[in-house]
Amino acid sequence: MLSLRFASLMVYFAPSYQQFPRACATRDALLSKECCPSWDGDGSACGANSGRGFCWDVEVSQEPDGPQYPFSGLDDREKWPLVFYNRTCQCTGNFMGFNCGDCKFGFFGVNCNERRETLRRNVFHLSRAERIRLVSYLNLAKQTISQDYVVPTGTYQEMENGSTPLFTDVSVYDVFVWMHYYVSRNALLGGPGNVWTNVDFGHWAPGFPPWHRFYLLQWEHEIRKLTGDMTFSIPYWDWRDAQDCDVCTDELMGARHPQDPSILSPGSVFSSWRVLCSRPEDYNRRGVLCDARSEGPLRRNPGNHNRNVVERLPTSADVEFTLSLTSYDTGAMDRTANMSFRNTLEGFGDSRSGMGNSSRMSMHAALHVFMNGSMSSVQGSANDPIFLLHHAFVDCIYEEWLRRHRPALSQYPESNAPIGHNGGYFMVPFLPLHTNREFFISSKDLGYEYSHLLDANQRLSESIRPYLEELQGMWGWLVLAGVCGGLLSLALAAVFMHIKYKYSASTWLPAHKWRNLFALPEREPLIFSPDKEENGYNYQSTM
Repeated sequence: MLSLRFASLMVYFAPSYQQFPRACATRDALLSKECCPSWDGDGSACGANSGRGFCWDVEVSQEPDGPQYPFSGLDDREKWPLVFYNRTCQCTGNFMGFNCGDCKFGFFGVNCNERRETLRRNVFHLSRAERIRLVSYLNLAKQTISQDYVVPTGTYQEMENGSTPLFTDVSVYDVFVWMHYYVSRNALLGGPGNVWTNVDFGHWAPGFPPWHRFYLLQWEHEIRKLTGDMTFSIPYWDWRDAQDCDVCTDELMGARHPQDPSILSPGSVFSSWRVLCSRPEDYNRRGVLCDARSEGPLRRNPGNHNRNVVERLPTSADVEFTLSLTSYDTGAMDRTANMSFRNTLEGFGDSRSGMGNSSRMSMHAALHVFMNGSMSSVQGSANDPIFLLHHAFVDCIYEEWLRRHRPALSQYPESNAPIGHNGGYFMVPFLPLHTNREFFISSKDLGYEYSHLLDANQRLSESIRPYLEELQGMWGWLVLAGVCGGLLSLALAAVFMHIKYKYSASTWLPAHKWRNLFALPEREPLIFSPDKEENGYNYQSTM
């Protein structure tokens, strides 16, 4: 506990790489359009004096986007991040971060030259101590205000082109809630109710798997820095063939409230959580951004959803069919794509036929609808911690597809994908900048593995590991019990010898006397009597 408190105090001094960094949320930074903070290690911008990186002019892709978003110059996310900044840090070697103060995924150490691979485990294969740690870390992130970065509450135009910065503090956890909201929000075209809904910079198109892969890696990285636990990894929920929300227990993600099934049990720490950015209809009506204010308790009512939209949770057969699709994306590369691995994984392609624009949602989308609460709003879904377990398994399926089909980087579309999804497009709203194509690679190249993808012997070892750890924790008690048992045996032996000595003086009692000594009184045998026989008693919300 002391180490956790120390870590939370020290988080101010730990560099981060989310947006918007505090150092770049000032009037001067916005007016100069430069986000090149200094690295504390040497005091130079982007750690240039130590060879970590340099401040560079951002060059965005000029490849054409698809026709789904027919506007230009109206949304702050277009040609990210040029509306806010045209100069950012470009890190070199194994360095990363908005000031090049961090290590690339999979690398550790002061000089980022220690290569390590972490394992993401099935949440039901965690030991009791690991489950407690998971819940504690999530809650710590929710309760700790980020010292590294803030979130905008207004558009660049509302900030008077940078003259009046509009940012607010949120917790470490809620920065990620905001990021998921911001990437998926509707485009504000100006004025109340004037929005464009057919746009999403992180969903409904090829960037869905790479964007969420990077998002989870960043979230995992922030938890490690907050807690000081470099061994932490996000567990996954293998929901194949599940009949209900198996993780909805107070020990894990929270059970139902006994009086109100739409909120969480008071026995769960998550029952005290408050959500934000969960009311897109209200923001659209007013023509504003989410202002990151509290919007009530976390809601969830799994299974009581609209069965016309989601029939059931995904099965093993659904997953296997999805994995069998050979094309990463097809056609218009949106929700209408047929025989597209990405579209079927996301849940808009039928998981039995592969046909796009399905009337029923499946796979990834089915889980969101099934949860019937905060998870069922695309923009606000990250409020529910189940989001992390769910998307870790979605990422695991993505990884299995990459290993099975080994696509070339050229299979990721370079142009004509919906806005935000071309291979060379910088992913919204991340700083430093990373393209979609960069995360169209194996997880092993990014420093992590899934226990689900290990060989059979390794999977068996993983499944029994928590039980062995529990036994190891009980080892001291087992030794103590053994010692006590031995002492009791010695005591009984001494009593026996004393009785033997007392009754025989130095010789054994005759056999009939020994029998009489320990014999029980004789009883009359039971006689069956018929007259003494006793009577026997043989998404109701959708996405």
